Amino acid sequence: MNKSILNVALSVSLLTLVTLACALPSIPDLSSPSDGSLYRDDFSDNNSGWGTGTDSDSAVEYVDGGLKMDVFATNFFVYSTPNTEDYQNVHIEVTAQNNSTDPTVGFGIMCSKQTADSTFYYFGIQPDGAYAIAKAAVAKDDELLAHGTSDLIPQNTLSYRIGADCGNGTLTLYVNGQKIDSASDTSYIKGRVGLFTWSGDQSSGSNLIYDDFVITPLQ
Repeated sequence: MNKSILNVALSVSLLTLVTLACALPSIPDLSSPSDGSLYRDDFSDNNSGWGTGTDSDSAVEYVDGGLKMDVFATNFFVYSTPNTEDYQNVHIEVTAQNNSTDPTVGFGIMCSKQTADSTFYYFGIQPDGAYAIAKAAVAKDDELLAHGTSDLIPQNTLSYRIGADCGNGTLTLYVNGQKIDSASDTSYIKGRVGLFTWSGDQSSGSNLIYDDFVITPLQ
């Protein structure tokens, strides 16, 4: 795997950690509880609650019906969360459109984020088919719980449907509906969810647009 997934000497953009009090999306067909979901967002409402902002290192903004993440610095991790809700035993999915020129960009889903900024699980993929399921903790190197490359991750495709099971002591990564890998860990029982982009060796080479985010209960 490339170091854009594995490198733990990172700077984290604090500007994207802010969430709004009114966090649930206002689109009725997405937020209706009748579909069985806990939370949905198609990012058509620019006030749906995700943390946004722009500085010299990164930009996270609502753009054209998606949540766009640009990273301008090398080896830089930026993320955003939709609300302050703690979720437990959930399945998360999102569509990631990768417009990056950097082949080592990493992107994906976070879950069980604790109060500390750098404490969470994350599920990341790269356009070359590499992946990682990992645990971040305060003042420690990230712990890789599962990683490798998979033929089930299409290489250099524009769009990926990324999924993650987070709960019951099991962490499972999916891409386009296919199970990629799984790991066991019980350090974090519940927490916030989010999306991230992790730049590689190219400055201004990371450009992701996220869409159709959904959280459902694990069965």
